[in-house]
Amino acid sequence: MQKTSPSTVPPDDILALLALAEVAADAELGPRFLDLTGLDAAGLRARAADPALLAEVIAFLSAHEASLIRIAAALKVSPAALAAAGKTLAQANHTARPQSHGESR
Repeated sequence: MQKTSPSTVPPDDILALLALAEVAADAELGPRFLDLTGLDAAGLRARAADPALLAEVIAFLSAHEASLIRIAAALKVSPAALAAAGKTLAQANHTARPQSHGESR
């Protein structure tokens, strides 16, 4: 992957999908992420475009700074850009969830 400048950082969902691919391919991170999410490889593939899962993968990386830095470097983006993408996806997912009966805004 070519080095990206701040103006060429991919959109949040694409960046998170790229991070998911890096995590899934990593011998240490992949199994740990699957264990924490309760997914198997087929479930991960089925949900790969789910904004909630994409936010989860970045939250997973953000919980361990060394992993966040390593994956951000592999993607040629700053750790801050990767973490910001996760926050944006998490917020968008939270506001997009349907309101259930009895919930107030």
